[in-house]
Amino acid sequence: MPHPPPADVRPARTGRAESRRHRRARSYRAAGRSGRPRGQDSASRTGGRAGRIRGTAVALLAALTLAACAPASTPVPAPTPDPPAGEATAAPARPDPATAPAVSEADRRAGLRGKDVPASASGEPAVVPGSSAAPAGRARTVPMRVEVERGVDVDGAAFAGFVTAVLNDPRSWGGGGSVGFARTDGAAPLRIVLATPALADRLCSPLETVGRLSCRNGDRVVLNLGRWTHGTAEYARDLTAYRRYLVNHEVGHWLGHHHETCPGAGKPAPVMQQQTLGLKGCAPNSWPR
Repeated sequence: MPHPPPADVRPARTGRAESRRHRRARSYRAAGRSGRPRGQDSASRTGGRAGRIRGTAVALLAALTLAACAPASTPVPAPTPDPPAGEATAAPARPDPATAPAVSEADRRAGLRGKDVPASASGEPAVVPGSSAAPAGRARTVPMRVEVERGVDVDGAAFAGFVTAVLNDPRSWGGGGSVGFARTDGAAPLRIVLATPALADRLCSPLETVGRLSCRNGDRVVLNLGRWTHGTAEYARDLTAYRRYLVNHEVGHWLGHHHETCPGAGKPAPVMQQQTLGLKGCAPNSWPR
């Protein structure tokens, strides 16, 4: 009578079960992966592709999120180019003839062709050609020469005629018969020069005329072209009177006269008063007599 098998010994598998195991093994080898069924490997590949797609989508979404959250960059402005060299010292525009101050007949008699006064011109005085005798019967005669700076818009002959007429007028210094002025274009002890502000300052030095005043310096009487053209506010209605004053005042210094002050409100200002700097209550006056 046969004995039963021990409890820990499993009964041998039947041939059918063994056969199924061998078929599965062949199926694994045919799939190319040991120990994995073909269906499982296909699923694994499908799952891997899906995982890679999901990973790419997540990375793209993260990049877009960071781009949206990043602060916008501030554009850097292009540098401003430097101004052209010399722009600060460009020449001023020429005055428009339509708006320039009109030249009056009185201006023309004083030698002016225009009202524009340049700060400087050639810097060289030029002798105005011509001569005229002193009035008869004067105790002494002073030869004088008239000069105008080259490059200014002045009629030299008209200017010289104006100056000569003022000095030989009976109301001027020689009206009592003491002195007469003979104009010459040769050597002369008295030279009357019409000059731009720059040349006037140079010829008047060491006197400080600051581009606005006239002077007597040595044998020269220097008349500032700016003053000759525009006068002062107190003489604005009669520039001829101011020009006469200017000639008589500066030639008065050449003759040895000194400055005077206003004698009282409303009285005529002495011709040797510095009327260019203000009448100080006096009335305008062009003549010494």
